[in-house]
Amino acid sequence: MQTYIKTYGCTLNRADSDIMASLIHAAGIGIASSERDADTIILNTCTVKKQTEQKILYTLDRLVREGKKVVVTGCMASANRDMIAKHAPGAPIVTTSNTDMVVEALLSIDKGASSAFADRRRIDKAGLIRPTGSVIARVPASEGCLSNCAFCETKLARGPLNSFPEDTIVKAVEYCARSGSKEIEITSQDLGAYGFDRKTDISKLMKRIAKIQGDFKVRIGMLNPEHLHRYLYDLIEAMQGDRFYKFIHVPVQSGSDRVLSDMRRSCSAESFAEYVSELRKGVSGISIETDIIVGYPTESEDDFDMTMDMVRDIKPDITNISRFGARPNTSAAKLKPLDPETVKRRSSELSRLVRKVQNGINAEYVGKEVNTLLTENSYKSLNGKTDSYKQVVLPASAGIALGTAIRANIYAASANALYGSVRGI
Repeated sequence: MQTYIKTYGCTLNRADSDIMASLIHAAGIGIASSERDADTIILNTCTVKKQTEQKILYTLDRLVREGKKVVVTGCMASANRDMIAKHAPGAPIVTTSNTDMVVEALLSIDKGASSAFADRRRIDKAGLIRPTGSVIARVPASEGCLSNCAFCETKLARGPLNSFPEDTIVKAVEYCARSGSKEIEITSQDLGAYGFDRKTDISKLMKRIAKIQGDFKVRIGMLNPEHLHRYLYDLIEAMQGDRFYKFIHVPVQSGSDRVLSDMRRSCSAESFAEYVSELRKGVSGISIETDIIVGYPTESEDDFDMTMDMVRDIKPDITNISRFGARPNTSAAKLKPLDPETVKRRSSELSRLVRKVQNGINAEYVGKEVNTLLTENSYKSLNGKTDSYKQVVLPASAGIALGTAIRANIYAASANALYGSVRGI
């Protein structure tokens, strides 16, 4: 059997795929380098956006038509089993809390059986990490969350918070560093909630990771701002060390407190702004990433203007914009949607502002020399990250090995990247 894993969605999903790949390899099952070379396809699915869901269903339909054997894992497998069954009758399903059962699912499909591994279980995914020596390694710290956002289906897929033990996470990071990984991404559905069920928090975990020996950088994943008050200054202290990228992803979703209340978000726009201010004062050069949903059903023009003003005032380094799309089984799906043209207009206006803000921030790097860790080779370019986790694009002809730390001279910038060269190349 030759198996190919096709992954959609977030870093946590990619970490799940890494775990599945290591389990499959350990079982002696072949892992194909492309879909074309595989007879069995694992679709590791995402349920955050309707557009992604449609892509997944299109792929599922195509694979079934082509006669491929398919196993469906991830968030859609957890939250939308009926939908999966409609498009791929008999395809084995492996929910997010059963990632460790993927080999059994593959064996069942190879025997022509249908199976569903769907019990809600609490497993320690960090303990399943098997380092591969790749430049970038992903270590899950928890799954599930403490929030109850009206628009989010992921909570339905991944369930309540399940924080993995600190000892297991630290050991996984040590393993990855010893095997040669240079960037280690600590990931979760919401790292901000990490440890609430274990009487610890992300800042305490970071302080333990900072003590690990080795030449590598750590990126901390997304933290919901509602939890920051519990450990903000301890987090700032931890991020001041050289072990961590000066980067934080804190999703605000709207600049209007009324809309945030309707979304059932537990942090005000003012508190978000205060957290950003304290992070910038405490961590020199920190990059701030945030998320905004445009066109929530209760968003008025005044609410949208508040979001625009917030972006002008805070000037996030990265702003991810999503047009609201109702997700099945969420309370927001019951609301009357806004006119699509209104949502499209607001999204375009915000996108123009975000590009302007990000262009202005990145333009300040032109003419400077920055530390850059090379992590990816697209064959069109060689890409790396600065200490503030900004993307640096170098010529593919630079010929420098991935995992190398260099000094890049920045000669141009766009809203999403810095463009550099290396002296003598």
